[in-house]
Amino acid sequence: MKSIEEYGTIAEENFTKGMNCHQAVLCTFVDDLGEEVCSINHQTAMKWGASFGGGMGRLREVCGAVSAMFSVAGLLWGYDENSAPEAKAEHYALIQELASEFTKINGNIVCRKLLGLDNPGADSPTPEKRTVGYYKKRPCKLLVGDAARIIASKIIERL
Repeated sequence: MKSIEEYGTIAEENFTKGMNCHQAVLCTFVDDLGEEVCSINHQTAMKWGASFGGGMGRLREVCGAVSAMFSVAGLLWGYDENSAPEAKAEHYALIQELASEFTKINGNIVCRKLLGLDNPGADSPTPEKRTVGYYKKRPCKLLVGDAARIIASKIIERL
């Protein structure tokens, strides 16, 4: 198991290699925890995360990194159709705790607010090119690292 900080760094590196925010966080854990724990591989994680970049397909809603924290939590500790209502409540409490921790650090979980965008609703579906300028003006790399560190702390605490 890696340290909390190492998970954050790996997620940040994944983002700077071109992964979207969800993919960067999800793949950090899928690649480390493996199919035995998560029942998912890297390629599937990439496809799964493809829809969540830019706050869900550039709709600028819930940050993809936050959605990835929730995805990792679901893969590790989620409930299934046979679970008792208490299991749902316990899982939702965990999700709310993760969201709260992210909000304490970053002020919000909504992509447009994190990016300081005034326009409500969707952006163009065409993503911006990943340039030096892009990385300078966007906090996404840091947000991805924060999300990875938050869920890593829960993993280390629970395993």
